[in-house]
Amino acid sequence: IMVIKFISVLPQKMSYSTIPLLPADPCDSEVEDLSDPKDEDYDHVPPLSEDLMPPPKKKRNSNRLVEVSTDLYQTPSHPAKSRKTRKTTWVKKDIPPFNVPEPVFMLPESVQTPFMYWKRLFTDQMIEHITEHTNQYSVQQTGTSINTTVAEMEDFLSILLYMGVFEFPSLEDYWACESRFPPVADTMSVKRFKVLRRNFHFNDNFQMEGYTDRFHKIRPLFDMLREQCLLIPPTYKQSVDEVMVAYKGTRAGKLRQYIKNKPDNRGFKIFCCASSIGIIHDFILYQGATTFFNIQKEEHAHLGLEDLSLGAKVVSILCNTITHKEATVVFYDNFFNSFDWVKTLHTNLGLRSVGTVRANRGATLMSDKEMVKRGRGVVDFCSSEVVVAVKWFDNKCVTLLSRACGVEPLSSVKRYKKEAQQKVDVPCPSIVLAYNQAMGGIDLSDMLVHLYKTPMKARRWYLPLFGYIIDVSIVNAWLIYKRDCNLLKEKPMPLKKFRLSVAATLKGANKVPARVGRPPSAKHKPQVRRPKPRVLHPSLEVRYDGTGQWPTFGTQRGRCNLCKGGVSRWQCSKCGDGKLFLCLNNKNQCFVAYHQR
Repeated sequence: IMVIKFISVLPQKMSYSTIPLLPADPCDSEVEDLSDPKDEDYDHVPPLSEDLMPPPKKKRNSNRLVEVSTDLYQTPSHPAKSRKTRKTTWVKKDIPPFNVPEPVFMLPESVQTPFMYWKRLFTDQMIEHITEHTNQYSVQQTGTSINTTVAEMEDFLSILLYMGVFEFPSLEDYWACESRFPPVADTMSVKRFKVLRRNFHFNDNFQMEGYTDRFHKIRPLFDMLREQCLLIPPTYKQSVDEVMVAYKGTRAGKLRQYIKNKPDNRGFKIFCCASSIGIIHDFILYQGATTFFNIQKEEHAHLGLEDLSLGAKVVSILCNTITHKEATVVFYDNFFNSFDWVKTLHTNLGLRSVGTVRANRGATLMSDKEMVKRGRGVVDFCSSEVVVAVKWFDNKCVTLLSRACGVEPLSSVKRYKKEAQQKVDVPCPSIVLAYNQAMGGIDLSDMLVHLYKTPMKARRWYLPLFGYIIDVSIVNAWLIYKRDCNLLKEKPMPLKKFRLSVAATLKGANKVPARVGRPPSAKHKPQVRRPKPRVLHPSLEVRYDGTGQWPTFGTQRGRCNLCKGGVSRWQCSKCGDGKLFLCLNNKNQCFVAYHQR
């Protein structure tokens, strides 16, 4: 049954009146159809009879007839129910702890040299890539190539590694007369070093139009490094956190981020996934809305990234590369964590997780004021759907969500009590100890990177990121070397010595020693008799490379560095900076034996 609804718009009040036009039986109706099949204009007003016309008004009114179905006035038999989110039910119950298996690594035959460990991460392909694009960039800028080679680029990287350990106030001080540093000054002239540094490049600028990647200038090196980091055998305790690469310039635009409580609070943000011992296995460069531009549609649908927050997307992508997901526990802070995300991570990837959580993302637990009244060591907890929420008061209140461990077994930690003027035992749930032991992997890596940091301050914003690539490759290589030493029960060398060994090998391996002049010295300078420095043996790669090792005869004699009691005037032109004495006569052929494996 169709009715026509008459609307009369009055100045102050709107009145409604319904006029039936059709009888109960439409077949008996003699009223013609009001609608024109050729014209579907519903705003057309048909002519009305004088009986139906409204009385004239002083002001103009908008009166029209509108066809309305009577179905709109009928009460539906099944009213639509409003969608409500399912309320989470929390109970006072702990969850059983998950026993994380201990990682098993293959026992190496022997501990390799530091240079070999570093080459696993910073490969020859990366050095060739830098060399090619540096020459290309010099042609694009000046019209002529600087004609650098792979060997010269290795010398350049060696100088950067030395500069990270021995920091001078300015770049020219490494070549100055008063502060000359031979490992740097004897490798390359300051003029050539500045030319290489000025034309240092990693990608072709003429092929970047239309790219959504804002890190396109440095992206190839990060992709190559990521491929090598993914090959490192991981542990079963992984942590996800952000790292800041310091940069205070303004040429990077909005790529430069600000985090208040970081040591380097301004710079580039990199989300990393690392083992508990500090080895970084995967990372994502944050660039705003286009951070996940390279994620394929299949992977995007598999991980369910549509309805996830930024932190949840980062954890999903980083954890997707973990090999043994069912045996791995992931740790992260309150930026990434929520109750729904803990369940989603286990559903999508089968991963258990532990992390701190903000007050509005977890369960309703004891208030902070109540915990402060009860004192240190107070614990409150509840669980829902195999996820436990734990709140513990130490110096401050902290709340954690976990699917791997809970409150039991309780342990204790030492805290200083002012009233007793001594340290006392404070109860501590197991989830807090597990979080503190595993969450520090990325912070450990960041600390090791800052110990000997490659100086790459420049106007070009991507050079600090290249310095981070060098430093993190050195740190990862040292941690792998240290792990192999522990497996073979050998004493590892410290990080500084490891880095210097890599720099020395880069400078000398498979190369003829550079011919440099004697450093300038002041005239009429009194000669001071100084003890002779101990000759340093070269690394194994330099010793056995068979390149540029010529015997030189001198007037001064010295003790042989291979046999006992031997005295010789013959020296190697390359090993030990040309000061390595070796026997070379009819009886002893120490020079030949020294350079053969």
